[in-house]
Amino acid sequence: MKTGKVIKSGTVSPDDLKLINSYTRRELGEDEVYVFSVVLCDNDIDRDCERFTVESLEKLSKLFVGKTGIFDHNPTAKNQSARIISCEVECVPGRKNSVGDDYFCLKAKAYMPVTGSNRELRELIDSGIIREVSVGCAVGRTVCSICSRNLEECSHTKGREYDGRLCYGELTDPYDAYEFSFVAIPAQKEAGVIKSFTGKERQMTDILKSIDGLKKQAADGAVYRNTLESEVLRLSTIVQPEISRKTMEAVTKCLSLEELKEFRDVYSQKADGVLPPRPQLFLEKQNKKSDKNTEFRI
Repeated sequence: MKTGKVIKSGTVSPDDLKLINSYTRRELGEDEVYVFSVVLCDNDIDRDCERFTVESLEKLSKLFVGKTGIFDHNPTAKNQSARIISCEVECVPGRKNSVGDDYFCLKAKAYMPVTGSNRELRELIDSGIIREVSVGCAVGRTVCSICSRNLEECSHTKGREYDGRLCYGELTDPYDAYEFSFVAIPAQKEAGVIKSFTGKERQMTDILKSIDGLKKQAADGAVYRNTLESEVLRLSTIVQPEISRKTMEAVTKCLSLEELKEFRDVYSQKADGVLPPRPQLFLEKQNKKSDKNTEFRI
């Protein structure tokens, strides 16, 4: 599953307190912290028709230690509410998942400080109102359950059956874990996950820089197109004055950049024939006056 659930809260053991204090700036006592256990995800098929392999759960058990708990995958500092202190893969004896394999889940223990501001949250967790969670992580591949190829590269479709076998994606090669979130409706039946596939994680600052770059490219492209359209319109009045400007404007709006460049080049050649590029007063021979220059006299 890619979604999970809070399963219990309990007393703080000396081992728990030791792990907690490895993250704090000062030593906290057991009455200053609230500890709860949570199932983050499992190896069953979720609502997206995907599931983690047991090997992926083992890797995630190391990646999720120390990660923060937030709400609705909103990555803001003020949204941080808890932190994972330990994580392990657990097999539930006698339980099978939907494909008949032994059921494994990723179980974590998390803590939050006991404060007045989070009192309501702790009460909602204890009362079972806030229970569902979803995890954010990144995996390298999604493998097709039918042909064992990358799901994006094969011809099978998740959720469809082929010769009685359900096609689903197996999430493999996890390389990062971001957070777990308290959510209302998780992606998995037991838990949930926000996934990113193939390639390295991109920081938000890099993404914003890319967006700014694309905006600049789009603006530059618009300027270039406007310049081409204006040039074609100008040349058309010389080469084809019988066509109205309104008609030519409608034509240029429908042309691609390559077509606009072709019109510009052809019109430029024809315009040179109509209006040869010669000055009003020119010398037939360099540094000598020509008495043939009779069109203009000063």
